[in-house]
Amino acid sequence: MQNANMTERVETLIIGAGQAGLAVGYHLARRSRPFLIVDANERIGDQWRERWDSLHLFTPARYDTLPGMPFPAPAYSFPTKDEMADYLEAYAARFALPVRTGVRVDRLFRRGDRFIATAGESRFEAANVVVAMGNYQRPRVPPFAPELRDDIVQLHSSAYRNPSQFRDGGVLIVGAGNSGVEIALEAARGHPTWLAGRDTGHLPFRIDGVAARLLLVRLVLRVLFHRVLTVRTAIGRKARSMMIDRGSPVIRVRRAELAAAGIERVPRVRGVRDGLPLLEDGRTLDVSNVVWCTGFDADFSWIDLPALDENDQPVHVHGVVPGVPGLYFVGLHFLYAMSSGMIHGVGRDAERIANAIADRARTIAEQPRAGRSAGGETPVPAAVGGTSAMAAPGR
Repeated sequence: MQNANMTERVETLIIGAGQAGLAVGYHLARRSRPFLIVDANERIGDQWRERWDSLHLFTPARYDTLPGMPFPAPAYSFPTKDEMADYLEAYAARFALPVRTGVRVDRLFRRGDRFIATAGESRFEAANVVVAMGNYQRPRVPPFAPELRDDIVQLHSSAYRNPSQFRDGGVLIVGAGNSGVEIALEAARGHPTWLAGRDTGHLPFRIDGVAARLLLVRLVLRVLFHRVLTVRTAIGRKARSMMIDRGSPVIRVRRAELAAAGIERVPRVRGVRDGLPLLEDGRTLDVSNVVWCTGFDADFSWIDLPALDENDQPVHVHGVVPGVPGLYFVGLHFLYAMSSGMIHGVGRDAERIANAIADRARTIAEQPRAGRSAGGETPVPAAVGGTSAMAAPGR
C-alpha cells in the first residue's frame, strides 16, 4: 500500500483505461513519452463486461479496432461485449501499456504548473493529465421515477443483464436509441413490450447486408461519420447539436423488426399518474417492468479546475483545454467528429492528443532550466511495435 504522504510523479497521467485511454497510451509510447494509465475497475475491459449479457457491438469487427492491433474476429461479425473486453485487455498486454487498475481518482487540481490527482490514499503529480472517461459515467433517470408503484421493477440499462430480472407482465422500454431497441427486442420474446421515446433515426440500409459489406458501411462510418460530420464543417456542427439533443441513429435494428416482434411504439413518458407511467398523449401504461434506456450524464465534479462550462461540460478545442495547459479530454461524444465516441474513431483523437503532449514536452524542454518545474519523472522502458517507449514506474 502506498504511503498517504508519498506522491508518485509521472509526465502524463491518463485517467481511464477504456479504448480512449489505451489508444492515447499507445500513441504516447510510440513517441517515447512517459505515462501511467489508472482505472477504477479491477480489470481492464470491465466497463464492457458489466453490460447486458447478450450485447454485441453495434458495428462490425473491422471497425472495432484500436491503432496497431486488428480485432481478432471475422471482419463483418459483431463482437460480443466480452470479446471487446478481452480485446482491450490483450491490447494493453501486447503493447506493455502501464495500467494500474483499482484506482478511482476522486480529485484533480493544480499546484503551480503541476497537476495533482488524488485517489483515496494514493497521490499522483503530473505535467499533463488526459481525462479518458467519456460522457457515460452516471446513469440518467427522470426525477419522477421514484413515483412509480413499488411493485414495478425499474432498471436502468446499465443494470439490465437479461429478461430473468423482469416480473411477469408488460415491459416498458423508455428510450428508443440503440440500447433501447436491442433490449426491447429481447424483452418482447417473453413479455408484452412497449417502446417509448422519439425516433432517433435509422441507417437506411442493413448493416449486415451485402451492399453494406461492399460499400455502405465504409461510406457511413469512415467517410460520413469520420470525415464529413466533424466540428470543422457546417453540416457536422449542425449534426452535433441535433445528436446531443436527440441521440445517435439506430445502427443495426430496423423499424420493421420492431413491428414484427410485436413491440408497440408509444410517445415519450412525461410523468407518473396513479403510480403508472404517463405518456405524452395522456395514456398510462399498466406495466410490471420499466427499463430506463435514457442515457448517462457526465460526472466531472471531481475536476477542481477552470475547465468546465456552466453545465459542467468540458471546454475544449478538439480535446485540448485552452484555459488549462496540459489538460486534455478524449473519448467524449462528438469530441471532434461523430466517430469520436466510436471505437474506430477514437484512435485519431488519441493521436492528436499524444502529439499535443509531445509538442508541449519539447517546448518545456527548450525553455531555460530556471523556468522548469522541479521534480522530474523516473521512467522505465517499455516496447511498443519495436519502438523504444517509456512507462511510469510501478507503485
